[in-house]
Amino acid sequence: MGDRDDRNDIGRRVQRLRAERGMTQRQLAEPAYTPAYISTLEAGRVRPSDEALRHLADRLGVGYEELVTGRPARLATDLRLRLTEAQRTLATEGAEQAAAQYTGLLAEAETYELAEERAAALLGLGECAVETGELAAGRQYFERAEQCLVDAGAPLPARVPALRGRALAHYLAGELRYAVYLLESTLDELNRGGLHDPDALLLLYASAIGPYMDMGAHARAAQAAELALALAPSAGDPALVARMHRSVARTLLAEGRLAEADASLAKAAELYRTLQLGTELANCHWMRGYVCAQNGELPRAEAEMREALAMLSATRAALYSSQVAVELADVLHRRGKSEEAAELLHGVLDDLSSERGAVHSAGAHRLLGIIAEDARDTEAAEEHYVRALSLLERAGAAGDLADLCRLLGDLLRRTGRVEAALDAYRTGG
Repeated sequence: MGDRDDRNDIGRRVQRLRAERGMTQRQLAEPAYTPAYISTLEAGRVRPSDEALRHLADRLGVGYEELVTGRPARLATDLRLRLTEAQRTLATEGAEQAAAQYTGLLAEAETYELAEERAAALLGLGECAVETGELAAGRQYFERAEQCLVDAGAPLPARVPALRGRALAHYLAGELRYAVYLLESTLDELNRGGLHDPDALLLLYASAIGPYMDMGAHARAAQAAELALALAPSAGDPALVARMHRSVARTLLAEGRLAEADASLAKAAELYRTLQLGTELANCHWMRGYVCAQNGELPRAEAEMREALAMLSATRAALYSSQVAVELADVLHRRGKSEEAAELLHGVLDDLSSERGAVHSAGAHRLLGIIAEDARDTEAAEEHYVRALSLLERAGAAGDLADLCRLLGDLLRRTGRVEAALDAYRTGG
């Protein structure tokens, strides 16, 4: 702000506050100053000294900071407290209620030009949008938060949550390679600049595990998990450590270390219970169900996933609810409850698409194809497999693509279409 603008703002503020209190210029000026000085100050022709400002603040009954900046006393502290409340609402009551809180907080932060609080509100709105499956809107909120921090001159570690949010939105939309690019380029920039911020690095490494796994890059996922675990003792955010344990469990599963994966998830769940983060706790139930399914403990897997689905549905986390429903349907099918599984899948397919949960949308079509094959409906099975193939190719999910191409190739071979079957096998190779 220029000196002239600063003088004008302070002058207008003094005049407004004096008028609101019904004071004359003489009453405001006495005993240290003259009415003429107050008149000159209110007209913006002089920038008052700190001593004069403290005198005026005392006479007007406001804080020094409020008089100078126009911001009510303790505004930033109050906003930060209410941002924490909104974060708790998101974790315990759902995205819709939290979004309403964040929207109001964003308006206040913008009115008083509080960059850090504005960025935090935008991040919260991005998280709300992701939970409800509005990935494009979420990405825009994260981009605005990042730009807000850039404009304020914030260092890269402070911008990492916004960058991670952008990567998450792209990942959930099925854009795995771009999500990885965002995470890896940010990690490279942090490391090149010697910015060894444990929380920022932990968040990035933990966030990279999911995209790596879906791309079939298991070695890179394992390395990211190892680095994340090494950073955990230095991290200051327990929720971040809990999220890391949940992500690391995926790499342990891929290596067949089921007991260690379950132990990692138990650590995460305990932290989430302590912090009362309901959505994250639901995600722990979800992944523990997955661990149980991998270990052949199907009744326990079903119970864990049903618990996760109930918790996510209660908070209206639409996208995550749809994703866990797909994995629950797989467990139901394996338990011989194919009709219930198919009904569950048809109920969530409208909530999934190539732009929203592409990998799980492909998983739903894959399972419906298997169920159709079991019912000897080869035409429907082929249709579901082809739709799943298109989704996985777009997402670059190499590991799932290979398995899907094998299923499609086997189906085509059994129906006498050998050349088409070979094409399918080659696609998955």
